[in-house]
Amino acid sequence: MFPSLTKYLIPRGVWLKRTFLLFGFIFFDFLVTAFLCKTPYAEANPYARSFMQTYGIMQGLALFDFLLALTIYAILVVDSHLINYTGHYRTKTEIIVDIAFGWLIAGVHFNGAMSWLWDAPHLIRQTIGFAIYLAIAITSFHLFPNRFTYPKVLLSSKREAESQKPL
Repeated sequence: MFPSLTKYLIPRGVWLKRTFLLFGFIFFDFLVTAFLCKTPYAEANPYARSFMQTYGIMQGLALFDFLLALTIYAILVVDSHLINYTGHYRTKTEIIVDIAFGWLIAGVHFNGAMSWLWDAPHLIRQTIGFAIYLAIAITSFHLFPNRFTYPKVLLSSKREAESQKPL
């Protein structure tokens, strides 16, 4: 019973790659904020600030980011297992999903991280984060989706090793 249930707790296909990419932006924001935030009042996000005031800077920030990442993870898991489009609609829908996630999650977290390092307008920082996310997502999910698949590389190297073994 347990192994069959656990397969539904991991996003499948391109959704797993999308999850790692989005969590990379969230983790970048967490690291920069954790290292550079000296007081909760310096945090611009009112929700993160309230967690930091209640639980301490590091613990509050970690709890806030964990709860935020948990909801994003749940959405990605549900989407990967329940949404099945035909091939024609899948590409268009996934590009729209990437645009939404790029602006709302990656762009916002890149903006939050860079606000500690670079005094530029919010819209510019968020647009740069959005562009970085889309550049990675479009090339790895849509243009060259099978180029960096680790299991295929591992399998091909294993086959090469087996074929070169002396009998």
